[in-house]
Amino acid sequence: MLKIPMLALGLGALTMTAPAQAFAEDRTLGQVRQMMKEAEAHGLVRRAKKTKPVDARPARPGEVIVTVLAGEGKETRSRPAVKGDWVVRNRCEATGNEEYLVAADKFAERYEGTAGTAAGGWQEYRPLGKVMRFFVLKPEHGEFAFTAPWGERMIAKPGDAIVQDPKDPNDTYRVAAAAFACTYEILD
Repeated sequence: MLKIPMLALGLGALTMTAPAQAFAEDRTLGQVRQMMKEAEAHGLVRRAKKTKPVDARPARPGEVIVTVLAGEGKETRSRPAVKGDWVVRNRCEATGNEEYLVAADKFAERYEGTAGTAAGGWQEYRPLGKVMRFFVLKPEHGEFAFTAPWGERMIAKPGDAIVQDPKDPNDTYRVAAAAFACTYEILD
């Protein structure tokens, strides 16, 4: 099993200001899924799974989670949480230990509790190691925006990973280069 060093993902060129984000080219989720198919046709799609433990807590109904990445700013804003949803916090100093909302059904299939606890009502969870498909955006892909499956606009940049659930092609989203390098293990 191989881990990609953060520099291999081109992290040195990832700093972006908020005004630049406003001008990213828009693509549809369908176009991003098509990019996955094209990457696969060129042998660029690989498999990875999230392996690093996370902290999680039950979301409060109506709570909105704004995911902020260190050095990049706002990545996404969640829909209002419903009963059973979870707030997950990555353990990744490079990204500022970002938080994001996970739907109850997705959380149950992706994480299991451990005996570990963290301050502030957080509990340690271990990823179940769901194998995901991914490819890394190259400079020729450029920077673009698309709407993630949960309805939020995401900015994708060269070096970021486009990740897809092999059983659900609609579950396709961006993982920032630093977050991917910090929390995923490359399988092939």
